[in-house]
Amino acid sequence: MKRFFEKISFKQFSEDIANDSKLYEEYNLPKRSTKNSAGYDFWSIEDFVIKPGEIKKIPTGIKVSMENDEMLMLVVRSSMGFKYNVRLCNQVGIIESDYYNNPSNEGHMWIKLQNHGDKEYIIKKGDAYLQGIFTKFLTVDNEKNINEERTGGFGSTSKGDRNE
Repeated sequence: MKRFFEKISFKQFSEDIANDSKLYEEYNLPKRSTKNSAGYDFWSIEDFVIKPGEIKKIPTGIKVSMENDEMLMLVVRSSMGFKYNVRLCNQVGIIESDYYNNPSNEGHMWIKLQNHGDKEYIIKKGDAYLQGIFTKFLTVDNEKNINEERTGGFGSTSKGDRNE
């Protein structure tokens, strides 16, 4: 499997965002801004405002394919946290390879941002607001075979594994 970003299907876009083919055609896939950038910038599909104390769920319109031993870390752009105190609710989003094309949502990546600042945070359509960083990960040598497969979207990997 190769590493790449792609748009979710128009059908999924219509369900999750808007039944608007012009909007679907207009938004771009993530890309790096400079040759030494670690992160792939994600651009907003639409304008949105996050009021102080507010949490906003934001669709990216993007899914990602990668190797089985890789993950994509999603983080806000540095200036958002440093200058405006806006951050991801889960601090770092982790996307695994089996999230791609899952049966629940095609692997559509969503984020939740929270404004911990004291002013409205405004993102205009086309503004960069998120970065995706690919990285390899390791597993322990004495791990038993894992035969479970993802059967859903967000949060589905821990279903049935509740040893609390």
